[in-house]
This record gives sequence, structure tokens and C-alpha cells, in this order.
Amino acid sequence: MKEAQHTRTFEDLVAEGAAVPTEGWDFSWFEGRATEARPSWGYATSLAERLSRATAALDIQTGGGEVLDFALRRAAPDIPALVAVTEGWPPNVAKATALLRPHGVPVVACPEDAPLPFADAAFDLVVSRHPVTPHWAEIARVLQPGGTYFAQHVGPRSVFELVEYFLGPLPEEQSANRHPDRERADAEAAGLDIVDLRAERLRMEFHDIAAVVHFLRKVVWMVPGFTVEEYRPRLRALHERIVSDGPFVAHSTRHLVEARKPTA
Repeated sequence: MKEAQHTRTFEDLVAEGAAVPTEGWDFSWFEGRATEARPSWGYATSLAERLSRATAALDIQTGGGEVLDFALRRAAPDIPALVAVTEGWPPNVAKATALLRPHGVPVVACPEDAPLPFADAAFDLVVSRHPVTPHWAEIARVLQPGGTYFAQHVGPRSVFELVEYFLGPLPEEQSANRHPDRERADAEAAGLDIVDLRAERLRMEFHDIAAVVHFLRKVVWMVPGFTVEEYRPRLRALHERIVSDGPFVAHSTRHLVEARKPTA
């Protein structure tokens, strides 16, 4: 556990949260100062099982490569002959390259909204954990007939208690494109069959203001353009609330998606 945070000043905590590097998807820094319940399906472990049965796999928007690294290690030695990944944020490209190079996995720098730089029907398994937006037509294009898309997506209104604390009430349609029913329809419109679709709402707790600052710097789409300077009054009020009332509670939403491309 980290030092008891109630003994530290607002300024010290904010400065710490603002200084922590944000590249990659390693959330170990939050230990002792923020928690998030995990979905019951165990995405990384399930991913390892699927990798052990695949021949050519693609991980879209891999982040720092941490989840794929875990899954490949767990699946070894039964890993696909070909594994490739894409990532769009330059610091993550560098981190994923260093982490995945020992596996012989190339990291392709590719903006998240660009067409996938691979041939049609190149993979029998396409995976992704928390893509910004799933581009269903591209996923269907690079999948072989009979191939599978297996992913964990962020659901609608995820962590909105924290988002709305800073931005005020937001309309329901703000994240409607992340609703599982919408994603089912979009996947089917691209020619994929939904095999499994499960959703869960999971408790999160922020135990100090440094964790809030680091989270909003790391997950940049939560409060777009977030800076400590712009939101300092709200941050100070939230700090005082946490000190007096205990952890700030929010809820993430996640859904597991398994889709299959029909055979010819």
C-alpha cells in the first residue's frame, strides 16, 4: 500500500498525479489509491486460449502491448505462426514494440481511424481490448471466412459519475454508439454473426486526488482537453470531499464481444 494519502496536501497529490508517465496500459501505479472490479469473463485469460488455437492473429489498438504480452506468455508454446498488432499513439507504439519484440510480433503504427494495413482474409483471429471505435467493415475484411473477432469493449456511460462531476450532466446519446445493441447491429451490418455478447457494470473507487488526475491524463477521452490548471477548483473540491467522505465511487461498463465471419 502507498503512504496514507490523507496526510498529504492537495498540491502535493495533484503534482504527483500530473507527473506520472501515461504511456501504455499498465495500471499498477494505481495500487492502493484506486480500484476497479474486473469483468467475470477474464478477457486476457480467454484471449490466451483463443491464441493457442489460432494460426494468424491481429491485435487492434494494442496500447502498450501489456494484455497481448500476458496472453502470449500464457498460451506459449501454442501461439499462432503469425501475430501482428496495430497502435496509433507514438509513445504506445514504442512501448509495445519493446515489449512484444521478444515474441517476434511486429507493431504497425496505424491511426485508429485508418483502414487496417493488411490484406483481405489475412487473419483467422482478430482481437482488441478497449478500442476507441471498432471499425466493423475493416475487421470483417481482414478476417478469413470462419474467423473470429474477440474483444472487450468499453460500454456506454463508463465512469460517467467522474466525467459528469467535471463536465456537468451529459445527454444519454453522448455514448450511444458504445451500447452493446448498437454494436451488435453494426457488426451484423458488416456481415459478421454475433456469437457472444455480455455486459457488466463494475465498481470503481478513487482514494485520492492524485489517482483522479492521473486517470484523466491517461484516459484522455473521459474529459477531453483535461488539464490541472483548467479544473483546479473542481479538483480541490473533490479532494476535500474524498478527505471528508471517503473514496469517490464511479462505475465502468464493459462488454465482451465474440463475432464470427460466415464461411463462403
